[in-house]
Amino acid sequence: MKQLIHNVLDMETEFHAGSPPAFPYPWAPAWGEDRYGLWMALDFKSVRTVFRWILPGMFWMGSLENENGRFDWEDRHRVTISHGFWLGETAVTQALWRAVRGDNPGYFKGDNLPVEQVSWDDVQAFIETLNRFHPALKTRLPWEAEWEYACRAGSETAFHFGDELHLEKVNYRGVWDFNDSNGWGKGARRSTAEVKSYPCNAWGLYEMHGNVWEWCADAWQEHLGKQPQVDPWRQDKLAGGAGRVIRGGSWFNFGRLVRSAHRSGFSPDGRNDLLGFRLALGH
Repeated sequence: MKQLIHNVLDMETEFHAGSPPAFPYPWAPAWGEDRYGLWMALDFKSVRTVFRWILPGMFWMGSLENENGRFDWEDRHRVTISHGFWLGETAVTQALWRAVRGDNPGYFKGDNLPVEQVSWDDVQAFIETLNRFHPALKTRLPWEAEWEYACRAGSETAFHFGDELHLEKVNYRGVWDFNDSNGWGKGARRSTAEVKSYPCNAWGLYEMHGNVWEWCADAWQEHLGKQPQVDPWRQDKLAGGAGRVIRGGSWFNFGRLVRSAHRSGFSPDGRNDLLGFRLALGH
């Protein structure tokens, strides 16, 4: 076992300059590397959650003015993520929520379904409880910029897989916008799907588009501006703001709302069956 740990640490040292510090962590029972990069597992009361290491880097946040479905608050600007971080490869499941909090608020029931009907405030209580599991465990919500960076996984298209949307790749309403239909597209699920039901992106992250909206750490701000930014994180709610940022769209939403660049805000005490979250680790 000691040799295995040394081998992994040697692999990590040579992997890249953005390697996670003190890898592997004392609470992680399993870790490794695959075609998507480094991964690490957390087991809590027999429920496993896998995190993916996201390298530091730069990307274009927001959308081009000619992107189909664009809203004018999707300001395109250059963002630098200066530190690597871990991000859950899926949204938090109902199984993990129940293991941590002892209940299941989800409207659609199933251990492997993403938990929903959880407010931003509820998520903070969940994180506080989970982090008491081990002194070295420091889970949190991702910053909005981290979320979009991870969702894009190096892409600059409307979705991490390109510009064309398909029900085979995303759980959404099945129509692009209000003008297309007042109903649902043929074959639309009309409910949440189990995590890992759709193909992951190039960094091994599942359902970054659709399924459930995902809470971010940031306070909502309508316009982010077009100036370059480094590690942006808006911590405090602004006067007249809409609360906290949500990203990714959901099973209920039209296609234009599940694009990589689309952003919205919601009251931190709000709950519905469209709202879930995924965990980040790190600074």
